[in-house]
Amino acid sequence: MNTVRGLAPYALVVEDDRDVAHIFSQALQDAGYQTEVVATGHKAQARLAFNNPDLIVLELHLPQISGEVVLRQLRGQRRLHRAHVVVATGDAQAAQGYGEFADQVLVKPVGYEQVRQLAESLIAVSA
Repeated sequence: MNTVRGLAPYALVVEDDRDVAHIFSQALQDAGYQTEVVATGHKAQARLAFNNPDLIVLELHLPQISGEVVLRQLRGQRRLHRAHVVVATGDAQAAQGYGEFADQVLVKPVGYEQVRQLAESLIAVSA
């Protein structure tokens, strides 16, 4: 975990829908995470090149570079192997194929309470 001297764990939310990103970010903050939101695959790649999130919430259908590409890249980086990855998608059929790469797959619509409870459980597992 990236907690240093009592700092909250860090979560990166990669979601292009502002309303959904806000719900995810707020739920994660309320669960105890510091959050950052990016809206494109390119920005996710840039942030992941220099940061080691404890949790990554990743939408699959992103502009520029798909979440699937970002997911495969981040899972290929040894530096990020301890990060919890939660894939979020509105496509239930596509969600079935990502269980081996993600710690959890959320099928949208996803509510605030569901994300908060998931985030709290991941903090407990990492502690």
